[in-house]
Amino acid sequence: MAASLAVVLGAAVPTVVAAEEQLWERPVFNFMGVPGIVDMPTAHPMNDADLSFVVGGFTGVVRNTLNFQFSPRASGLLRYAYIEDFLPRSTSFYDRSFDFRFLLSEESSYAPAVTIGLQDIGGTGIYSGEYIVAAKTFGRWRATAGIGWGRFGSYNGFSNPLGIFGSYFKDRPSQRGVADQTGQLDFGQWFRGDAALFGGIQYQYSDKLHFSAEYSSDAYTEEVIRTGFEHNSPFNFSATYRLSDQFSVKAGYLYGDRLAMQLNYVFNAKTPNKTPSGVGNAPPPLRVRGQQSALDLGWTPEQVAPQNLHVTLSEALAKEGFQFDSFRLEPHVAYLRFRNGREYYTSAAVGRIARLMTQLMPDSVNRFVIMPVTDYGVPVSTITIERSDLEELEFAPDGAWDTFARSVFDDAFETSKSLVFPNDIYPNFDWGFGPYLTLAFFDPNNPLRYQFGLQVNATYEFAPGAFIYGRINGKILGNEDGLPPSDSVLPHVRSDINIYAQADVTLSNLFAAKYWRPRENWFGRVTVGYLEMMYGGISAEMLWKPVDSSFGIGAEINYVQQRDFDQRFGFQDYKVATGHLSFYQKSRGGYLYQLDIGRYLAGDWGATLSVDREFDNGIRIGAFATLTDVPFDEFGEGSFDKGFVIEIPLTQVFSRQNDRELYRVIRPVLRDGGAKLQVPGRLYYEVREKQQPLLQEQWGRFWR
Repeated sequence: MAASLAVVLGAAVPTVVAAEEQLWERPVFNFMGVPGIVDMPTAHPMNDADLSFVVGGFTGVVRNTLNFQFSPRASGLLRYAYIEDFLPRSTSFYDRSFDFRFLLSEESSYAPAVTIGLQDIGGTGIYSGEYIVAAKTFGRWRATAGIGWGRFGSYNGFSNPLGIFGSYFKDRPSQRGVADQTGQLDFGQWFRGDAALFGGIQYQYSDKLHFSAEYSSDAYTEEVIRTGFEHNSPFNFSATYRLSDQFSVKAGYLYGDRLAMQLNYVFNAKTPNKTPSGVGNAPPPLRVRGQQSALDLGWTPEQVAPQNLHVTLSEALAKEGFQFDSFRLEPHVAYLRFRNGREYYTSAAVGRIARLMTQLMPDSVNRFVIMPVTDYGVPVSTITIERSDLEELEFAPDGAWDTFARSVFDDAFETSKSLVFPNDIYPNFDWGFGPYLTLAFFDPNNPLRYQFGLQVNATYEFAPGAFIYGRINGKILGNEDGLPPSDSVLPHVRSDINIYAQADVTLSNLFAAKYWRPRENWFGRVTVGYLEMMYGGISAEMLWKPVDSSFGIGAEINYVQQRDFDQRFGFQDYKVATGHLSFYQKSRGGYLYQLDIGRYLAGDWGATLSVDREFDNGIRIGAFATLTDVPFDEFGEGSFDKGFVIEIPLTQVFSRQNDRELYRVIRPVLRDGGAKLQVPGRLYYEVREKQQPLLQEQWGRFWR
């Protein structure tokens, strides 16, 4: 009767649906680190842009996973596991693997969610398996059923039903050799061999407590043979308790043999913290002109002394954390060129500076032309804002977007030429001191290699876009020098990192750079000196990137020589010419594609494809892969270069103004194939931050 009443009234139905959706807002993670039941996967994905970190396991096994919901349907996972006594002579083993999941169909009122998954692709094959799984929600209950191959078809298996399409699917090729570090994609094994069924039920007791039970199709064959694992039962049970929106813990009883524990952390890259506006200083107030003032046709000496106004502007900008570059004042237009300083988001910087200009500019000035400049002194774009629009829209409900719609974005090439740099701007000297940390992942003998120390750096900028930079590192502690000696058959362009890491005090960088604008939509760079820890030489780059376009093309050419291991002033004999032609495309949904084609440090030719997902808060998460003419067996461990990239602005961590970010590349131990030169200050990422497409994504911060 209650159900009938809900149908008649109509309004009661969404309430029930909303309550059920809230109960299952985020899926539970299984002990393999993917949305699942206990040890088996389920069909529902994480929320779009969820990033999860899961660590857990049982006696003799620890699994660590990083899982990102790259789109509403697709997700990718990196797993790093420790397996005790897995190899001969009771040797433990560190295993890395990659998973990919794709949601074929979403759950509806009558149909289940259906997902296809690939487990342990490009890894050693220990956890290799494929599955198709369906799941349906019934209020507080969720039922899952699936069919699997490989590891998922190892218990109570039967002849592969895909065999109806040919004998190809009936037999699964023998594994390359457990713990064989190839990193290859084993297309020839997918969905082949015996299949088996698995399934389970989940019950949401409350918004915090969750119970699961399953029938597993994983026989743990290799573990039984190698480690003494006992597979006494296919039934597994677990309970999950949600400590907060981000944290949860899980306990389970697996295969009638042992207890398992797991800690899960999830945050959403779209909304990583509870204070998206930040808790920093309030923006400067906007000064609204009086009615008579707005009719004034020009400024007078009593109103302002234009020749000294740059001093007042410079002081006001410095107080807000910005750097003044140049300025020009006309009776009705004010031009200002600036650098972000400690403000990470250019849109927020433009909004604060526009309000500051309403305080300092004569009442007759009705147009502000604001020019953001890269950290290297290159003007990128002009943002023209009518002062009257600021006065009208400050408290409007959609004030930020209305302001964006009325603003005009142009290239700064011509406009910036007429601006005057005060005599007290250049030359400029700046320096810094602080800690540094480098990380190397996935050494088979040690999961984490690191180096920690202190660094001092200095910059001498003697003209716009022209400067000298140097940095000295002093190592305090670390274990990167314990990496295995290189066995590479290629030139040792990267694999001798263990020898470079032995130096205690090093000259990390010492170079001169010149940035300039050759013409509209074009940007140029030349860098000469000790470019990075391993190489010195000359690097030249050109970038074509229109101010209102999401597409760009870049070209870079370098001629470098390998530095001595002590990283002082000497060089080794190895020299190489390297460079790439690069294509950049930003598409809807925040997806950034980059394709680099060219020659790498070892003289190999090939291409690197990078796919990133970016959010308007500055968080960037992506993956890359490089394939060159180096055969997989010559490349060595990993077979080809690949990895993940994570960039998180510190302002999202601390909710305060901060122009720094946490940037990490997570990849297998560095090899020599597909290796790129690490030149500081490449053009694309600096330029695009000051152009219309990215400013539009972040324009909601204009009034913050």
